[in-house]
Amino acid sequence: MIFNKIKLSLQSSEDEVNYNRYLKNLKLNKTDSTSNLLLIETPNIYIATYLKRYYTQKIANLYKIETDIFPEIKFITNSSKNSKIDYEESIKKDISNSIATLIPEFTFESFVDGPSNLFAYNTAQAVAKSPGTLYNPLFIFGGVGLGKTHLLQAIGNALKNKVNITYVTSEQFMNDFTYNLRNNQMEEFHKKYRQCDLLLIDDIQFFADRIKTQEEFFHTFNELIANKKQICVTADRHPKNILGIDKRISTRFEQGIITEIQPPELSTKIAIIRKKCELNNISLPEDVITFIATTLNNNIREIEGMITQTYAMANMIGTEINLDFTKEIFKDQIENKEIDLDTIIKFISKEFNLKPSEIIAKSRKPSIVLAKRTGIFLSRELTKKSTTQIAKFFGLKDHSAVSHAIKAFNKKIKEDNQFKNRIEELKNKVQSEKSE
Repeated sequence: MIFNKIKLSLQSSEDEVNYNRYLKNLKLNKTDSTSNLLLIETPNIYIATYLKRYYTQKIANLYKIETDIFPEIKFITNSSKNSKIDYEESIKKDISNSIATLIPEFTFESFVDGPSNLFAYNTAQAVAKSPGTLYNPLFIFGGVGLGKTHLLQAIGNALKNKVNITYVTSEQFMNDFTYNLRNNQMEEFHKKYRQCDLLLIDDIQFFADRIKTQEEFFHTFNELIANKKQICVTADRHPKNILGIDKRISTRFEQGIITEIQPPELSTKIAIIRKKCELNNISLPEDVITFIATTLNNNIREIEGMITQTYAMANMIGTEINLDFTKEIFKDQIENKEIDLDTIIKFISKEFNLKPSEIIAKSRKPSIVLAKRTGIFLSRELTKKSTTQIAKFFGLKDHSAVSHAIKAFNKKIKEDNQFKNRIEELKNKVQSEKSE
């Protein structure tokens, strides 16, 4: 009954095509599931991999709404419960199904670009316009949930009706390789991976220490490049920093173009939230959007999960979405780790181009006074330090000086909207440091 409610919530918040493709046929394994562990059966291994990446958090959040328990989620295939032979048959059946895992919604139009990702965005678009001629191979790297997969799939979606595409995760590549090697069917493997026009591989860092897989990928890479076929991959770090990857492979990546997606600045996060709301037909007040942008870290999937959960919860209990309601929902989930004052000073010194010692020292210079007041304000906002402790740290006489500084700072924020946005972005950067 609870799982059916979760599916209904997903149906109301997800795009119809996406729901029918990935979520409609999910079943809860009631026999082996417990109150703290949900085993969810999926049609095949590729869908299980996709759901693990994009829906674990969402389903766990929806389950918590119903039960007040945040469960462990595991996606399994029917073959996971049967014999090894059945498992291999499942992989065999899905071998040629890679393009079906392209998500229609992951397009260049639905991607929100900003200073943190603009070069990667423009490069990916250039590849989609002229595959195999520019930026080959294309290597996109960055932290979790910043949009690497979105850009990779956007390239695939832009070209899916024009060229022969193979899109897989690194795990799927390894499964295909292992199955075909074991069954003496490498010709089938080569047909899929070496005769395509566009090869897209997600999270290639998981090739680390897989010697045979890397050897096969190396030869596949060389053959595709020699035939002017396009290769695009993603990873969580620069190829030079992936331990356990053959140097021959990392140097091959350097022959093309390597581009990084960095954590989004506040304005981009707000734009992303607005775009997600627009695509999902969800309306959120501006103060709720700002709260989500400044409260969560930079993982876009977590942000999307927060939007979905807020919307689903409001629908369930029949209430409007406002700031107090949103804060109440997430009061137990939002991290509230203590930030030390030195970390705040580090960010402020960089923001105002001052030395930390200058900010703490006594001075009437306007730029230093403003930097000091910013530090005092953020210390009060982001730490549990008392006004007396903050006063001592910043070299002030007593707690009343802290109160005076905060009052003056709040006045400036109220009068200068541009400065207010600057401070919100700085606050976001400090909070991101906390969550890493």
